[in-house]
Amino acid sequence: MTLSQSGFDLTPPSDSDRLRLEADLNDEERRVLLHHGTEAPFCGGLLNQKKSGVYCCRLCGLPLFRQDTKFESGTGWPSFTGPVDPAHVVGIEDNSYGMRRVETRCARCDSHQGHVFPDGPRPTGLRYCINSASLNFVADGEPLPDPLGRGEHL
Repeated sequence: MTLSQSGFDLTPPSDSDRLRLEADLNDEERRVLLHHGTEAPFCGGLLNQKKSGVYCCRLCGLPLFRQDTKFESGTGWPSFTGPVDPAHVVGIEDNSYGMRRVETRCARCDSHQGHVFPDGPRPTGLRYCINSASLNFVADGEPLPDPLGRGEHL
């Protein structure tokens, strides 16, 4: 078992768990999370979400971003200055479509989340541009999703 600094198990889901989790996705979530798609700008359901809480991976439930790191980037996608825990988000070089950028994936289940760019505000200077379809929002005080039955909490 590999634990992040914040105490979350980063062990990937078993093959049977992955099949079960993927079966619960709608078509748009499947296209974005599993096939590295991008939702249309200004259409995601979490773009204007302002409550205090945490954004978790839609597939495996790992906490990825906090509301207090979210900012209005004007790009049409939820944007964050940094993850809950640096070990929870993995960056992969992405040179598709003639661009040089870094794709962000969930460190536990390897699902596509979005991209990170070096044009964000302080303190990090980063802009994690994330698809709403890749995330579940959990308000403060609510239990985190636990689709893998690991009993994790912040």
